[in-house]
Amino acid sequence: MASFDVNAARAQRMEALGRSWSFDLDDDTFELPTELGRNTAKALRGLDDNDVDGLLKLLLGEEQFARFEQHDITMQDIAAILEAYGKETGLGLGEG
Repeated sequence: MASFDVNAARAQRMEALGRSWSFDLDDDTFELPTELGRNTAKALRGLDDNDVDGLLKLLLGEEQFARFEQHDITMQDIAAILEAYGKETGLGLGEG
């Protein structure tokens, strides 16, 4: 029996999804990862359930988050972004 090839499975996912998922906000484009590393997942678990800024900072990174903060955005906008992100990547973030 052949062993499971993690690298082949990862390559297949990357081919299907790409390395990042993007969204546009006003005249700016932001990218979120299509897969989360263990360290990022561990950091996410450490966040309070209501820490939206902490979640976005982890996903976007410092530079993108600084740009993101310059936009006038509602919680409903953020929920819509996270919902679309979850549907397209299989990462269920922001779900209560």
